[in-house]
Amino acid sequence: MEKSGEMEKVVAVIMVGGPTKGTRFRPLSFNTPKPLFPLAGQPMVHHPMSACKRIPNLAQIFLIGFYDEKEFALYVSSISNELKVPVRYLKEDKPHGSAGGLYHFRNLIMEDSPSHIFLLNCDVCCNFPLPDMLEAHKRYGGMGTMLVVKVSAESANQFGTLVSDPVTNELLHYTEKPETFVSDLINCGVYIFTPDIFSAIEDVSNDREDRANLRRFSSLDISRSTRTNIPSDFVRLDQDILSPLAGNKQLYTYETMDYWEQIKTPGISLKCSGLYLAQFRLTSPHLLASGDGTRSATVIGDVYVHPSAKVHPTAKIGPSVSISANVRVGPGVRLRSCIILDDVELEENAVVINSIVGWKSSLGRWSRVQADGDYNAKLGITILGESVVVEQEVVVINSIVLPNKTLN
Repeated sequence: MEKSGEMEKVVAVIMVGGPTKGTRFRPLSFNTPKPLFPLAGQPMVHHPMSACKRIPNLAQIFLIGFYDEKEFALYVSSISNELKVPVRYLKEDKPHGSAGGLYHFRNLIMEDSPSHIFLLNCDVCCNFPLPDMLEAHKRYGGMGTMLVVKVSAESANQFGTLVSDPVTNELLHYTEKPETFVSDLINCGVYIFTPDIFSAIEDVSNDREDRANLRRFSSLDISRSTRTNIPSDFVRLDQDILSPLAGNKQLYTYETMDYWEQIKTPGISLKCSGLYLAQFRLTSPHLLASGDGTRSATVIGDVYVHPSAKVHPTAKIGPSVSISANVRVGPGVRLRSCIILDDVELEENAVVINSIVGWKSSLGRWSRVQADGDYNAKLGITILGESVVVEQEVVVINSIVLPNKTLN
């Protein structure tokens, strides 16, 4: 019995997107790929990857995206060593859609003959209950199971909404960003599939090719719909797989009662950094800083400080603060709900609240960088791009500052 458990390998695939995708993440995505932007001191993609480590019999993790391989090379080798799991970055040659990208690399993904394939989007923030999903998926006996969450009725139409059977959890109906209210249950962008998913994607591709051929050889213009003009190898998971297969006893749902966010903007990334810091309290308390102001700075709530950062004992930090490598925090500095990126210098009595301070930036004495903290508003947090200088006694409120600016 134990042997069959050993044989049942699982692989994980994480979709990381590409440089054209992170436009809403500017100016922070100018000099680092969005998936490598640090939340709670760890790259965004690190959080789903470390969650994958908890999956039993995990054989390999694949990252699929459009970024240049060299942008991920360093990270991939270090994370492989840290997680003790092989990690590979696979670069798409052209857009294949969320399901088409999976299918394009099917031979590599299936080389260990896994019984199950996890598919995760890198810009999702949640506690990734992957082992529980796997157990539920095996009980359901379908081709795929998706993580779902309840949201407010007002915000549901911004996502893929769905109806599931309250008893069996079968996915009965799926619509991407509906114009009218369908349900308050939405797709979290975290899935588990059996290898049958590849046949389902192939069927969509073949069907599209057949229709294109029919149109080519028919004197009648059978359909002018845009759908038939989509390349046959471009397959979207939501519209082409989830919607048509809903109600066919093939797809099921697993509801999370915990937090969930889609990381589209810097504002939401700051919120997610705080959520991950709070989760560290339960999963990785050793990553959180502590201090009472005697020999080290006063720390309130959940705070991450990189080991190479230097923080003055009279500084007061927290809650929800992440301090990256080689940061220098001077005397009397106050930090609350913020991300301070590598090589930042904060001079004495500077204050940062509800803000992200970019790499190599500096804040002069008695300066203030702050915002209201409305994570959903365009200027709800203040963002300083790379190498911004805020001179002493300057106050910056609810602003986005592009790289290499001096504010005086």
